[in-house]
Amino acid sequence: MISQLTGQISQQGDGFVILNVSGVGYKIFITAETREKLKKQAGETKIWTHLAARENSLDLYGFLEQADLDFFEKLIGISGIGPKTALGVLNVASVDTLISAISSGDTSYLTKVSGIGQKNAQRIILELKNKIANGGVGGSDMKDELDAIDALKALGYSTREAADALRQIDKSVTDIGEKIKAAIKFLGK
Repeated sequence: MISQLTGQISQQGDGFVILNVSGVGYKIFITAETREKLKKQAGETKIWTHLAARENSLDLYGFLEQADLDFFEKLIGISGIGPKTALGVLNVASVDTLISAISSGDTSYLTKVSGIGQKNAQRIILELKNKIANGGVGGSDMKDELDAIDALKALGYSTREAADALRQIDKSVTDIGEKIKAAIKFLGK
């Protein structure tokens, strides 16, 4: 099992990177958030990985944080949730936000992922609720964040762009209107 790789990024694509480790290039599937963080890094990069062995392929899924890998592995441990779907879940929101949504029983983040309907979202919540620690955003804060994401999506931004922009906003901004304005300003840069 390949659980961690350290090397130089030799190529980045949409949803993957090629990590050169001692002359061998490993194709690692990543989230959009990881890709953005990797663009800012220079030099050697350490990536936590999960090797998904299938009948006709060996795929690596990579994360910069061990906690992200742990959450990914909990997701793929659920019947019917494969690595690509789990990566799609992690593309929607941060692990802290997802943990908070699962802890409160909120299916709205999960149902935004292609291939996850209301029943699968409820099954994910049922199976993970007791396995994860409470953390992240609280109930009303999470509703405000979802409302802000929906407003930004109505303006043409993707769910991921909206969530990333909202994460960049100073935590002292609590008014939803101000959050949306600050997110639009950030996205306009």
